[in-house]
Amino acid sequence: MPFDATPAKPVDRVLLRAKLRAARDRFVASADFSLAQTELARRLVDVLHQLEPERLGLYWAIQSEFNAVAACAADPDLASTGLALPWCRRSPLDMHFRAWNGTTPRQVDECGIAGCDGPAVVPDVVLVPCLGFTTDGFRLGYGAGYFDRWQAAHPQVTTVGVAWSLGQLDASDFVPQQHDQPLMMVVTERGVIG
Repeated sequence: MPFDATPAKPVDRVLLRAKLRAARDRFVASADFSLAQTELARRLVDVLHQLEPERLGLYWAIQSEFNAVAACAADPDLASTGLALPWCRRSPLDMHFRAWNGTTPRQVDECGIAGCDGPAVVPDVVLVPCLGFTTDGFRLGYGAGYFDRWQAAHPQVTTVGVAWSLGQLDASDFVPQQHDQPLMMVVTERGVIG
């Protein structure tokens, strides 16, 4: 069931993010979480097998995001794929991917997220964490625009949103802004959208 955002006239993205985070935290603490986690891992791995990435851009899960790293590491074919993790800078605002060998990251980027020190690379498939998403592939993240900027600079890359289904937003809940970049698809525990 989609998240009920009940927004005011123009969508207050700060308020919407807070509501989505709270709903996601409640979901992760619920009895439904374990089965949903298994289903999302299965669906995501199926999609990645179809896409056959040469280098897969992952994200290091924070807060109550789905742990895509663990799902991919559990699959022998994906575990042997070239991997990359994002590295973010606050000033100037920038994100790039670095080649990653799959071991526990020992570094933290300027946003406090685990990363690695490999050379800069451009993955051909990138997993993008979504706090919220629409059926036409737009996402709501945490508000800094790192992934949107990176996608705009790399339009040839296949971007796959990863989200819990409760983050699905109606068109009236979220109107994309000029800088928002659509994803090729979004994978949830309930299915693939897009």
